[in-house]
Amino acid sequence: MKVLFSIIIAAALGYFLGSLNFSIIIVRIMKGKDIRDMGSRNAGLTNTLRCAGVTCAALTLVGDVCKSILAVTLARGACHLLNAGMTPGNDTHYIGYIAGFFAIIGHVFPIYYGFRGGKGVLVGVAAFIIVDPKVAVALLAIFIVILAITKYVSLSSIIASAYCPIATLLMSWFVDGYSFGRSLLYMLLSIPMAGLVIWMHRENIRRLLDGNENKFSLDMIQSSGRH
Repeated sequence: MKVLFSIIIAAALGYFLGSLNFSIIIVRIMKGKDIRDMGSRNAGLTNTLRCAGVTCAALTLVGDVCKSILAVTLARGACHLLNAGMTPGNDTHYIGYIAGFFAIIGHVFPIYYGFRGGKGVLVGVAAFIIVDPKVAVALLAIFIVILAITKYVSLSSIIASAYCPIATLLMSWFVDGYSFGRSLLYMLLSIPMAGLVIWMHRENIRRLLDGNENKFSLDMIQSSGRH
């Protein structure tokens, strides 16, 4: 029962905090518009940068990172405080993955905004800042390298997401020194997080295959600065 209770706490905190979509909030406050009616109609960082400018994008970045970090931190803290969800090794590490996954679900399907949100890339990486900072750094590095080579934000996000379970297993097993079974558990918990982000990029995948996907460029940042 304690494990089930801890999972419910983590899921609730993750979902309701994740549903605070700062792209929607910031653009509505600063521009009086709905970001979901602009550009690609995605309530995420890239579309906010393109359509609402650098300031809105920066505030969105801070807000979405903080909500994800807060969700994971509060979920793990609550389980420690209540002594709930402990495995035989006093492990509540898995709680972070659950909170992170539901934060992504909240961001993608926000209860406060008609279940129309973003794609969850930033929220997922931010969750790993607390769950496993080494994985977060690895994913960010992969994203930056792929973006520098291809100029596609979507492709960079997809590849980084696909690598997430592998990075989780390798970091947990070889770097952190966890048992293979425990590392495998963390990898399995990371798969739904990565899978949801990739699934949310299905339209981008179609455009990439058709050669119609928009590329990222410095010109986009410079033009957005004039908003």
